[in-house]
Amino acid sequence: MKMFQYVRPSDAAAAILAHAKDQRASFIAGGTNLLDLMKRGVASPDRLVDVNALSLREISQDKNHLRIGALATNSTVADHQLVVKNYPLLSQALNAGASAQLRNMATVGGNLMQRTRCPYFYDTAMPCNKREPGTGCGALEGFNRMHAIFGTSDKCIAVNPGDMSVALVALGAAVHVKGPGGERQIPIEEFHRLPGDAPQKDTTLGRDELITSVSLSSSFFSEHSHYLKIRDRSSYAFALVSVAAALQLDGKRIVKARLAMGGVAHKPWRLAGAEKILEGKLATEETFAAAAAAAMSGAKAFKHNAFKLKLAPLSIIEALKKAVA
Repeated sequence: MKMFQYVRPSDAAAAILAHAKDQRASFIAGGTNLLDLMKRGVASPDRLVDVNALSLREISQDKNHLRIGALATNSTVADHQLVVKNYPLLSQALNAGASAQLRNMATVGGNLMQRTRCPYFYDTAMPCNKREPGTGCGALEGFNRMHAIFGTSDKCIAVNPGDMSVALVALGAAVHVKGPGGERQIPIEEFHRLPGDAPQKDTTLGRDELITSVSLSSSFFSEHSHYLKIRDRSSYAFALVSVAAALQLDGKRIVKARLAMGGVAHKPWRLAGAEKILEGKLATEETFAAAAAAAMSGAKAFKHNAFKLKLAPLSIIEALKKAVA
């Protein structure tokens, strides 16, 4: 690991300024992903701007929104009574991620910013357009079992590794950020991006912008939601496929539906077409199967991940069944 400068500002404005002064600076909070990248030589910031002294840990609710500070830890959010009661989908997704030790350190803002776990990205001896633009994508012709089936490009087929962000997409969250130009709000669906010709850019966040909080509107889905994560091990493993399913029911009829998938794209993958098929229909396995089939429109497998074309729709059906139950 190379030498770097370390600063610990006491407020957001100072943190943003300290970051803006160095083009090779990085914000750090829990460090559960960034430190791994630094140790492996994937990331090599000249300056670390530690934001842990900032007042961004509060979880609060007004009449219409739940606001979660960017420095709230994953474990704190997952176990918070307001989240468990009103947004159980988010609690389930957070508890499905990593290990208890990591959840105690990882923050909401850091979780949103975590990088892909593609082995070609982590191996500095291999070509990777995300790590070093223009070098190629080793996964395209390599071992791509964990890789994307939606939204890929010839530059990158890596997947976003998050669980929390999949639930946030299903719940229609917003990400609040602050930068040199002031404050703004980014819909969670627009926060992460597809690889296109610039896979090195994971998000739409500005260079010196800092995530300050995440907000959620009042939920219609507290009674019928489920986060399903299919993985190789029962804990401390990233998703082969995950599904965040949230339903509002009137008896057996689906009034509203929200669906998102993880482990299948460079960003959490919203299933808007499948939602339209579900809404207004009875909550039956037949309806779920039709929605799952529609969800797979545009899916493209590679040599080692064709199993996801079968696993994904089956996972959607199972998640919907559990949400109803």
